[in-house]
Formats: sequence, structure tokens, C-alpha cells
Amino acid sequence: MVLDNDDEEARFEEDIKRAIEESKKTAQMSAAAPVHNVEPTSSSASAASAFLSQRAQDERARLERLKRRRPDIDPGVSQAVDDSDEEIQEILPRGAKRQHISSASRDGARRANAYISASSSNPAPTPSTSRAAGQRPNVSAANEGSGLFWDGELRQTANAHVDRQRDNRPVFRLSEIISPKADIEFAIVSAFCWSYPWMYRFFAPGTPVIAVDHSPTGDASLKAILPNWIRTTPFLRNGFGCMHMKFMLLFYKTGRLRVIVSTANLVEYDWRDIENSVWVQDIPKRPEPITSPANTEDFAAAMVRVLHALNVAPALVNHLNTDHPNLPLKRLEHLRSHWDFSRVKAALVPSLAGKHEGWPKVILTGHTRLMKAVMDMGAATPEGKELVLECQGSSIGNYSTMWMNEFYKCARGESPQKWLEMTKARRSKTPYPPVKILYPTAQYVRESVLGEAGGGTMFCRRKQWEGANFPRNLFHQSRSKRGRVLMHSKMILGTFQDKQGTLDSRQRASTTPSDSGGSEREDGDDDGDKEPLVGWLYVGSHNFTPSAWGTLSGSGFSPVLNINNYELGIVLPLRNQEEIDRLVCWERPPPKYAAGRDEPWIQTESAVFVEDA
Repeated sequence: MVLDNDDEEARFEEDIKRAIEESKKTAQMSAAAPVHNVEPTSSSASAASAFLSQRAQDERARLERLKRRRPDIDPGVSQAVDDSDEEIQEILPRGAKRQHISSASRDGARRANAYISASSSNPAPTPSTSRAAGQRPNVSAANEGSGLFWDGELRQTANAHVDRQRDNRPVFRLSEIISPKADIEFAIVSAFCWSYPWMYRFFAPGTPVIAVDHSPTGDASLKAILPNWIRTTPFLRNGFGCMHMKFMLLFYKTGRLRVIVSTANLVEYDWRDIENSVWVQDIPKRPEPITSPANTEDFAAAMVRVLHALNVAPALVNHLNTDHPNLPLKRLEHLRSHWDFSRVKAALVPSLAGKHEGWPKVILTGHTRLMKAVMDMGAATPEGKELVLECQGSSIGNYSTMWMNEFYKCARGESPQKWLEMTKARRSKTPYPPVKILYPTAQYVRESVLGEAGGGTMFCRRKQWEGANFPRNLFHQSRSKRGRVLMHSKMILGTFQDKQGTLDSRQRASTTPSDSGGSEREDGDDDGDKEPLVGWLYVGSHNFTPSAWGTLSGSGFSPVLNINNYELGIVLPLRNQEEIDRLVCWERPPPKYAAGRDEPWIQTESAVFVEDA
């Protein structure tokens, strides 16, 4: 049965009302408490109803604007579109409301709705009984067996359709990450696509939650939507771009903080039917707060900047001023002073939507932040080596040799200052760097477990692919190591290889300015017991697109970085091949597209996604 927008909104509203009623019975709660400075509500049900009604109105208005600007896009699909780059970021699979599904694909769609609760190699986490969960462990291998991840852990999500014989590594389930839910005192949770009734069940009814969401209009907003839940949205210039970050901060009653950065939206489909990646690290609380944290741009400082940009501070104040005055986090800056992030080896790499001017601001966000992270962890490309990038994502952008080279320069850990000092004419003639863009072929999608019906979160357009200067020769097949499932994971793998024989190395040497010293690792920073790095790995919400990572302009003296999206990810140093094999989610080496035979999956050309007449 195909539902129209009104039917779907009505069903969604009924679900959320049912969740509220269940929470009342479970915790004997009264109706939703009023929230100062937030749109008042008389009861929890009316709060949810008002929120959903406004959300439906906003969505209808956005789709009308989208239809006028982009007649090639199916208006029945919930999408965020970036006009500057014409990139389709995501689709909420449940939102494909006005589409026919061909009979050949219905079996796959049914399989997508049949959740298989298969066991994995990792046991369900249990709280430690030998010590308080907020205390720092005495052993370095604290990730094993305790369900706590003091040294950080990157895993793929559990999936109902993977090949069990190839699914031989520990995975993450959302029920295990948000656990034990009765011990969670407060949560800040962010995603681009939400299923609020589904997510509401993962938290105890009395737990205060700040939900960071995307606004179809691009307006900064604050609204009470559920008992103890406040929804906040950040500002987007002219309504373009999207709030695409996917992360959680879970504050436990023991004092422990759990940080989660993922590629998955908060909808059941993302945690069951397609493959995603999740990084989790538990952070102990300090015995005593630090009165004056060092003025460094560390992980915690970057997260504080992210929370301010996402309009979280007003939501926190509203929680504190109403029924939750004793939250473990009183000010966003306390994240740095009250919790000990010293064991975090990952670097946080955000993209903050907006215009950033001058080097002090430019290096805090986007691909220039990636440059700083790579430099700081000693992962700049060594002298005499070539950096080869493998970019796995679910959405293709509008690529140019200028943008790809500016990104590549940052990925090497080199300042793009000299690059900006070159004339645009010279930059535009620079060959494409050694980059492999991983994206599924149309054939691979058809042969996947869910068939074409499972390709609703992968985006490339015919206009892009057939562009005169589009780098089709850089495309490689995206194939999961766990079988015939599609990957929503966003990763960039950077590995160091000898220059000889790499793509366009001789030609690049004659056109790209040298940055001697910028690419040479500081040998004195490594103690003799450490292996030299073999590369680095990014994982997070960024697709490999200009909208996600930003575009540089201006001069080497006065740079300007424009970013359309809010994105968040981490970078990990890689010390050996074993780490690469363990962490990367695709088959390597990725097969190159065969010219004249392989074409990318283009959703709008599939018979599965036909607009209802």
C-alpha cells in the first residue's frame, strides 16, 4: 500500500502518542512539563501533535520550493539538497511515500522489513561490578569484555542481511550503545533523519534529551516535542545545505561520559538494512574539575564549538531552568574541565556551515581542519611518499580538479597557502590527484540482497556522470566485506605509497608547488618504540563532496572557506596493515570501473523509484 503525506504524518503522530502513553504508565509521569522560552505545551500529546503538525507544514513548504528549483528530483522523497553543488545528501527510506515499487523488487523490500535478530561475536555489554563505571580503568585493554571502551572502538553496525560466514568481527547495535538506559542521566543526540517514536524507546521516560535535527527551512529553532525532550536546529544560510551530523553524548549517573560518532541516521533502516560505521569511546570524569583548561584545540574543545554551532546551549539552559536543574553538564565549556579526554587518540573533525575567514578560523573546520588533525597526529605524508586516498560514501558531488587538489593538499597534511597563491588558471590545469572514489555500480545494487529497493540512500545524477570534465576514471566499485549489502558508511582511507608509478606523479610535480617541510613528519616527535604511521582513516558523516568539506577561495594571506553542511567525523592514525584490514569496511583493492561497461547507481533511473501518477 502506498501512503500519501497526510496518511504518513497521521500514522507518525499516532506512534508518538502511543510512545508517550507507554511512558506515562511505566514511570507514572504527569503530562509534559512546560519549558521556559520554548513553545509552551499543555500536555505531552499536544506537544508532539504541534511538533508533528509544524514539521509536516515545513516539509510541504520545502518540497514545493524544491519542486520549483529542481524538477528532476522526486518531491515525494524526503531529501536535503545543496544548490551550490547540486548534491543529494540523504533520503529517509520510510519517506518514499509516493512511489511505485515494481513486483520484481517487492520481495527485497519485504526482507528489509523483516528484522533478523542474529547473534554477533561480541557479547551484550554489562556494567562493570568491580569498579565504578566513571572511574579510569587500570588496564590498557579495557575494551575487551566489559562493554566499556576506554581506548575507543570503531565497528560496523549489525545488519540483518550480511553473509554470516563473512560477518566475523564484533559489531555495534544501538541497544548496546545506549545501555543501560536506566543509568543514563542526560543525553545530547544528533542526526539528519529521525524516527522519534522509535528512538524514544531507547531512553528511560524521565531522561532529559536534547535532540539536534535538520530544519527544512534552515531556521535556528527550539521546541519541546516529548516529555523531557527538546528539539533544537541550527541556522543554515538561505536554507541551503543540511545539518548532517550523527553523534551522541551520553552522560551516566556514575559520572562516565560516552561519546559516539557514527554514519547512521536514527531510523531503524540504518541500523538493520544498510551498513554503517560507529566509533565509541568512554570518558572518565575528573576527580576535581580543572579550573583553567589549557588553551588548546583538542577533542573536547572542538566538541564544545560544535555544540555551540548546533544551537545546543539554549536547549541546555531550558532543561536546567525547568525540571532538570541538576544535570551533569551545567555549561558546555564544562565538557573540557570536568571530563578527562587524555586517552582519546582520535581527532575530531567538524564542518560548520557558514563562511569562515582568516587562517585562525579556517583551520578549525572542513578539510583544513582535516589538514590540522593529520599534522598534529604526525600523519602528514612523509617526504618521498605519495598519499593515495580511497573515499567511500553514499553521495557523489560536483567535482573539479581545483577542489579535489585543494582537498588532497590538506589530506597530505600540507597548508594550502601556496596553492591559493597560484592563479586560478594554473590551478584549473592541475591533473587530478591519486584519489579513488568508491561508489556502487548499478549492477552491484541490483545484485545486492535488497535489490534496487535497497538503493534509496545512494545518490549520483546522470548530469554529473556525463559532465565533460567529470573524473569518471577515478571511480571504483564499493563492495562490502560482509556480503551483498550496501554501505552507508562514510570513510576516507589515506595510505602512503612510493611515488614511482602513482597516478600523474610526474605531471603533478611540474604543476603543483612544493611545500618542503610541510609534508615531512617530525621524527623527533616519535619515540623509538612506535611504528611509523602507514596512513590515517577518517570516519563520520562527511561524504566526499565540496558541500561537506568546504571550498577555499581568497588568497594565501586572507583565505575564505565556505561550507554548506554541518558534518562531524574522527581521524585515526594507522600504524600497520593489520589496522587497515581490521577497520576498513570495503573489499580492497577496490576494482576500478570498467570503461563502457560499469555505470554508477542512479536512483532516478530505477523503475523502483517512479513517481506516483
